[in-house]
Amino acid sequence: MRALADNRHNEPDQLDARIARAKAEAGIGAPQRQVAAENRGWAVGIEFVGVVLVSAMIGWAIDNYAGLGTRPWAMIVMLVLGFAAGVRRALQTSSQFDATPDDNDTK
Repeated sequence: MRALADNRHNEPDQLDARIARAKAEAGIGAPQRQVAAENRGWAVGIEFVGVVLVSAMIGWAIDNYAGLGTRPWAMIVMLVLGFAAGVRRALQTSSQFDATPDDNDTK
């Protein structure tokens, strides 16, 4: 039967270094900048979808509960306004990301 552990008695730091070296040689793991850029992209997309959905829900609520007889126009108008606001906000956020090359600036 083969032993599950080796008898080299390595320190944890040596093990971490060996794992990091093996990952680097295998090309495993994305660079930190790439991960930060991906996170920023997801944030812009989620914010855009959120603005559009919230504005559409406000328009739907106006149509159904305000009793103004605007069905379905309030929802359509709010959906268009939400889309425009989402595009504007996404462009603003993207330009902030382009203006700051460092990944530590998150607003």
